[in-house]
Amino acid sequence: MTDKPLTESGAQRSTAEPQAPDALCVAVVGASGYIGSNLVPKLVARGFRVRATARSREVLAGRRWPGVEIVCADVLAPATLAEALVGIDVAYYLVHSLDTSGDFSLLEQQGADNFAEAAANAGVRRIVYLGGLIPENADSQHLVSRRITGEHLRSGRVPVTEIRAGIIVGPGSYAFEVIRDLVNNLPVMVTPRWVKVKSPPIALDNLLVYLVRVAELDEAAGLIYDAAGPEMLSYKELMLQYGEFVGKRPFIIPVPVLTPTLSSYWLRAVTSVPTPIARALIAGLKLDIQADDSALRSLVPQQLLTYREAVAAVFDAERHNAVAARWTEGMLMFRDYNPNYGYYAKKAGGTALAKASPASVWAQVAAIGGDNRYYYANSLWAVREFFDWAIGGQGLNRGRRHPTELRVGDTIDSWRVIGVEPPRRLTLGFGMKAPGAGVLEFDIKSEDPQQTRVTVTAYWHPAGVWGLMYWYAFAPSHAVVFNGMARAIAERAQAAPVHDVPKSDAPSRRPGENNPLSESSK
Repeated sequence: MTDKPLTESGAQRSTAEPQAPDALCVAVVGASGYIGSNLVPKLVARGFRVRATARSREVLAGRRWPGVEIVCADVLAPATLAEALVGIDVAYYLVHSLDTSGDFSLLEQQGADNFAEAAANAGVRRIVYLGGLIPENADSQHLVSRRITGEHLRSGRVPVTEIRAGIIVGPGSYAFEVIRDLVNNLPVMVTPRWVKVKSPPIALDNLLVYLVRVAELDEAAGLIYDAAGPEMLSYKELMLQYGEFVGKRPFIIPVPVLTPTLSSYWLRAVTSVPTPIARALIAGLKLDIQADDSALRSLVPQQLLTYREAVAAVFDAERHNAVAARWTEGMLMFRDYNPNYGYYAKKAGGTALAKASPASVWAQVAAIGGDNRYYYANSLWAVREFFDWAIGGQGLNRGRRHPTELRVGDTIDSWRVIGVEPPRRLTLGFGMKAPGAGVLEFDIKSEDPQQTRVTVTAYWHPAGVWGLMYWYAFAPSHAVVFNGMARAIAERAQAAPVHDVPKSDAPSRRPGENNPLSESSK
């Protein structure tokens, strides 16, 4: 361990109790990703001094991690890595692309080379890399790239500890969310042969314990470890056991004609997991995945959760709002507190540039609804409101508390305000009856002194197959409506006089932060 100080340059650090001077200094590179978002709080709880890095400072700042330093860095921009790694003892490398388009493998290799060199120059003592379990004859570009990334990191001068894991069972894990969506959405499944492929799924909590502890153990330097759960299960068994947990009995019929490529398109229609990610996952499901985790279990003893226990832990984390994810995705409050709604949101939106200040654009966004309506395609909104009213909803309850002021908890017609950040962002929760949960978000960003971009994004968490059908039924109108709305807001802002940012009579809040609609703070 060391008492090297963390750099203050360009960092954002929240107030927290000072840590011991000999606390291990660690950097999490790729902290905005799934594993990074879950790992950072565990490292803080262990007493490490933690620096979180990613390409987007805004995303990391939104996590509000106490005592964590934030530095913007990109492994494909070597000049940004020096600040991210100065004074660091152990660096976690969690950068990996699940988009298999283009030259992603070559870019990953270049990123690993850049990082290995920067870590050596900064005096980093060890790199911890999370790779994947890979069958001997694997030809999946996604899996092979993970192995090659580890090789490029090890070719540098800093010792590397690589942990290889397969299916991770945790809220937001892509492989697990595919299973959850399939079981929730399809009572009968005609599936490819890959549902018979077996692997040893590991609980997210168990994997995080391994990642935290190996950083402290010098004997782990330079070694590769398999990380696995206590069972070898096929995808079919994973789906059936999950179904038992949630009271569903899916009927699964494997057929030989559905290839991995066809399967990826099939998953696009029946799950909310992003299509490129589903395609990358499916491409690796041709062979059983074996693991020998005896060395890692001996090095870091712990009670490994069975698959059923890991699923129970997922639901427990969601009930306690302990999910580390983009709030529009994983937080249970935005799925109407229903874990059977899709974890990942279907998305649609539009954007426009306004020759106006952010304050002028915000003035139009903040005045939406009520007498102003929605600036574009109001007849379509009126039809949707009428049908909601006809089935007993609040679609015709139009109006708002104040024509221009907003606070969390306000209603705007059938919407509710769940986030207010003048002049940057307004977030509305969908209040009409529908098979799922929705959010409409307005983002305002200055492009230059003369122009401001307004982006309108709809997020939809489908409730089973009916929720997916509902989304696809309205999909043809999404691009027209949301692009038109963004364009109308921009035009109104350009034509209106310059506005100051309106003062709110309540502090602006992000969802989950002292929010009366939330069970606990994020």
